[in-house]
Amino acid sequence: MNSTPLWLSALADAARTMPVPEPMRPPEQGGRESAVLILFGETDRGPDLLLIQRNAGLRRHAGQPAFPGGRIEPTDPSPEAAALREAEEETGAVPAGIDVVGRLPELYLSFSDFRVAPVLGWWREPSEVRAADTGEVAAVSRVPVADLADPANRVEVRYGGGPVWGPGFRVDNMLVWGFTGAIIDNLLALGGWELPWRDRGLTDVFEATPQGLRPVG
Repeated sequence: MNSTPLWLSALADAARTMPVPEPMRPPEQGGRESAVLILFGETDRGPDLLLIQRNAGLRRHAGQPAFPGGRIEPTDPSPEAAALREAEEETGAVPAGIDVVGRLPELYLSFSDFRVAPVLGWWREPSEVRAADTGEVAAVSRVPVADLADPANRVEVRYGGGPVWGPGFRVDNMLVWGFTGAIIDNLLALGGWELPWRDRGLTDVFEATPQGLRPVG
């Protein structure tokens, strides 16, 4: 049985009080409550993160890599329970093998009006994962932190055609950006994994529509 590693306990302590950018601060009222599971495991390549790629036909965040998660249901006793339930439904990850080690500050997604509780987990007993909910999930990946930190895989992403750029990562045939990219960027810094990178590839994000490609936003 693998107990929570010291590096993850330290990361959880630091992440509880991490600063939240102004655009991601929840409003005083409103917003749909949801939770995501930021699940760390470990392989022979070191720590890794569980990510999903959403189906291209979804109404919100179509085709976008993300952490497993979704809306907190009335039957969920806590955001942690909701995050574990969603991860099991989407990827088949067995909750009994996962230890909850902390929670990041609540974040807000204005585009979809979600208040998100990011839950940190340790994959004490990893289970087989797959796209269990094929209506929502196209693929599931365990992405090494080393690949996320590699300067060769880092880019800056612009979406919506606006002036604001955010962190992005080209890993496992995915472009990770937006909300998920911002959290990973913060976790790399808090965990001491961040490496200097100079060649900031600038990437616009587009989505397919019947009229052709248009910027996401």
